[in-house]
Amino acid sequence: MRSIKQPGARVPERIQWVEARGRAFSFTLQAGLPLLEAAGRGFAAEGFAGGVLNFSQGALGPFGYVMPALSKTGENAAFYSDTYRPAGVTRTRLGSMTLGSRDGAPFFHCHGLWTEANGKASGGHMLPDETDIAEPFEVQAFGIDGAMFTAEPDPETNFKLFGPIAFASSGARTTSRALALRLRPNQDFAGSLEAFCRERGIARAKIHGGVGSTIGARFTHGGVTEPFATELAITAGTIAPAASGVLEAALDVALIDYTGGIAEGRLIRGDNPVLMTMELVLEVLG
Repeated sequence: MRSIKQPGARVPERIQWVEARGRAFSFTLQAGLPLLEAAGRGFAAEGFAGGVLNFSQGALGPFGYVMPALSKTGENAAFYSDTYRPAGVTRTRLGSMTLGSRDGAPFFHCHGLWTEANGKASGGHMLPDETDIAEPFEVQAFGIDGAMFTAEPDPETNFKLFGPIAFASSGARTTSRALALRLRPNQDFAGSLEAFCRERGIARAKIHGGVGSTIGARFTHGGVTEPFATELAITAGTIAPAASGVLEAALDVALIDYTGGIAEGRLIRGDNPVLMTMELVLEVLG
């Protein structure tokens, strides 16, 4: 399996996780607000301090983003591009967000694909402090109670990355057992989730959110992304028994690589290792 050498020592625990409770809901992001504030209001209205969300068509402006890029210093295995600030209204096609905290304040990690006002198709990593809602649009959210994604220094990758930590209950109404996860580098995306569920007796689960990166990508439709640095959003995901009874993860994703190549589809199981991180929430269904 492909692998990328990280600057720091390998952490023994390859999946950082916290048991929680959660609930799915939808809400509308209000125009004229920063994306971070609009998302936070939506979760707070349901009693949650954070969680994850997915969206499709939306409108952003002003808007700032970065793409994956090669590291110029060698201090990281890959890095970010300079900031892009497209003029006019940018129309999102899809995206996934983790809403948590960084340095004691609300923060998000959000990847997606979009079309700029000039017609350019692009994608990458949205910047919380440079992205506003241009027109109202709906998102599908999953709030978590008892856990919070918090940005902390990660010596292995030499980045400050979101990972779940135990967090005091807010008393929000919940409906499901939920597990907040962060997958560390150089492990197969599907295989690590399948093993995680097997070890805990989880027979069926739905993925909510899903923000991270893989070392290129290999798709079931035959498509291949060769450039190793990507920004990826999960568009749909489940873990369930196959006809043979073996647990299988079905992971539909969209990504952009550091050359600007865009790819979408279902990932092949066993051949898509994590590059830097992968954040998501598993809703346990059985």
